[in-house]
Amino acid sequence: MYAIPGIHRTGAQPSPVPEEVATAAPAPVARTVAAVLADAQIESVLQELDTDLVGLAPVKARIRDIAALLVIDRLRMNLGLAAQAPSLHMCFTGNPGTGKTTVALRMATILHRLGYVRKGHLVAVTRDDLVGQYIGHTAPKTREVLKKAMGGVLFIDEAYYLYRPENERDYGQEAIEILLQVMENQRDDLVVILAGYSDRMDTFFQSNPGMSSRIAHHLAFPDYAPPELMQIAEKMLATQNYHFGAGASEAFGRYLELRLRQPHFANARSVRNALDRARLRQASRLFADRDRELSAQDLSTLTEADFLASRLFHTTQGDA
Repeated sequence: MYAIPGIHRTGAQPSPVPEEVATAAPAPVARTVAAVLADAQIESVLQELDTDLVGLAPVKARIRDIAALLVIDRLRMNLGLAAQAPSLHMCFTGNPGTGKTTVALRMATILHRLGYVRKGHLVAVTRDDLVGQYIGHTAPKTREVLKKAMGGVLFIDEAYYLYRPENERDYGQEAIEILLQVMENQRDDLVVILAGYSDRMDTFFQSNPGMSSRIAHHLAFPDYAPPELMQIAEKMLATQNYHFGAGASEAFGRYLELRLRQPHFANARSVRNALDRARLRQASRLFADRDRELSAQDLSTLTEADFLASRLFHTTQGDA
């Protein structure tokens, strides 16, 4: 039977409160960096950054700096040292395929475990998700995205496309104004990460100083060097139970040398696309021999020929 708190039924006596419950001491407050790290369990996230992501040394160092800032801020709060919560809005700049979205996901986890966002999820959007096509359409679209992102991280890729001054009838400025208001007034419940090419983001900030002033952390993502691209390829293959066969690694290295000279190279994204095409050639090669009994080794090996069949070895045009 439901009983209203504080009211006892006639003839009934309240249950005695166990002494150990009544006198239980509050949980000890963390006073060391090690205690905060253990409580928040973010050391594993930082370790994953090092092991899962190839290269990106300056980015990893900056993420650790931000994590250190948040840990020290937590210790200050534990000791009653009043301070304004640090601004955490960020800008990630770099070419496509340099790990910006992956790092944003890790950052969302760190922020959540340290208590700076409630949920720790990431909502990734572009201009099309925020800006409408007619009057009155942009505000509800932007607010709906912000509603989904609250308690987590909003990642806006190619954010400079929000601002199109050459088009007087463009509604991107309306989305920017709503974002600015929320970034300022609800920064304790939402972290915004803007991402895109470095030069275009610089122009965007020059044209929108209000947005620039709200970004506290700028992280530049460098392009991967050829050896790092090879490591990325090996990691991608391993996660899908594939590997390079005899001579295949060397053939892929030569492919990378040629592809890096071509336009629109997208770092890890281009590596993934190249491996997908090699898998397609492998599948066609195995499919053609219909009566052959295939082993696990056959099904998981990419051969030298699977890479040398790329048209990049036979033409100077296009991506293969």
